[in-house]
Amino acid sequence: MGESLDLHQLIAAKLPYLSPALRQLGEYMLSTPAAPQTMTISELASAAGVANSTVSRFTRKLGLDGYYALRLGIAEAEFVRRAQRRAAGPATFVYENVVRDDDAATVLDKLSRSSRHALAETTRQLDVDALEQAVGLVERTSTLIFACMGSSSIAAENAVGRFTRAGRTCVLERDQALQTMTAMTVGPADLVIGISDSGHTTLVVEALRLARERGAPTLAITSRPDAPLRAHADVCLLTAQAPGEGVYGETVTAKWGQLLVIDALYAAYAARHFDETVGYLKASFSTVIQRSRS
Repeated sequence: MGESLDLHQLIAAKLPYLSPALRQLGEYMLSTPAAPQTMTISELASAAGVANSTVSRFTRKLGLDGYYALRLGIAEAEFVRRAQRRAAGPATFVYENVVRDDDAATVLDKLSRSSRHALAETTRQLDVDALEQAVGLVERTSTLIFACMGSSSIAAENAVGRFTRAGRTCVLERDQALQTMTAMTVGPADLVIGISDSGHTTLVVEALRLARERGAPTLAITSRPDAPLRAHADVCLLTAQAPGEGVYGETVTAKWGQLLVIDALYAAYAARHFDETVGYLKASFSTVIQRSRS
């Protein structure tokens, strides 16, 4: 199953891109997470109102080896969630998994492991169909407008640098109030991209809501499949969840997933428009970058 893979989260991430029958099964499993642990494949199919073959196709869609792996994954996800609820309480570490008296070598090792895990988990759960749809949104619009806050601005600035060099017009207002005002002026030719690890950042959610009301396509990048941000997005690209909530604040591992998603979005777009992108890259290098180097 892979370390710390939350099968509930994976199902929720893929749900919007599944066929009706598969989506019906996924919705049932999310609404009654404990039930499949004790059901046979026929019992689960009957309870969800689908055929046995649908359950088999569902397991393959999740990258699992069979129904036993599905039941095991659900059980593991439930166990992890119960453990997390029991562990909730006063702060026990100061930054991600760093605890009192960790020396520098231990800190570096913990952060390195967390960063690798974040990249691997984001790669594992990023839906390829959703990525293709996001590329289509970029292709069909003339301006990319970013809404973000705090450290999520790192990913937005990376996106602006990438897509500007590829010849695309990008807008990133550093002032959050201006981001909201900008969202009130967009239209069908603008793509508004909201980036929020929690998916609950009020101003980012509001920007996507306003943009969608004005007919602009919207793209969300978040780690929470059930976050409010996703409700206002035409397409959602999910990153790995990192333990960076509450008093701890966002950690660096939350940013690795965002940066990977941005680079994947850019690279997939550039591959589709290879010659055009290479032309812009060469022009910007010779005109700006090369001249800035001694």
